[in-house]
Amino acid sequence: MSIRSTVISEVEQIAAENKKGLAPLTDQLVLLDSGLDSLAIAILVARLEEALGVDPFSESDDVSYPVTLGDFIRSYERSYENAAKHHDVDSRQPG
Repeated sequence: MSIRSTVISEVEQIAAENKKGLAPLTDQLVLLDSGLDSLAIAILVARLEEALGVDPFSESDDVSYPVTLGDFIRSYERSYENAAKHHDVDSRQPG
C-alpha cells in the first residue's frame, strides 16, 4: 500500500470511528476543513507513525506544518524517503 493510500485509509477510519463526516479528500483540502478535529489529527499522526515508522513532525527541525491534505501526505512521503536513504547508508557502514 502506498503512503498516500495509507494516509487516506487512516483518515477515513478515524472519521468513521468518531462518527465524523469528511470533506472530499483531495490534495487541496485544508486539514482544518477536513472534518477532523485536532485530537483526531493527533491520533492520525500516532497511527501513521506506527504504520509507516516515521513522524515527520517530530523528526524535522522545520517548524512549519502542512496546511492541506496534499502537503500532509508529501510530508510523510519525504520523511519516509529520507528514513529509507538513511537506513541504506547505515546498512553499508561496517558494524
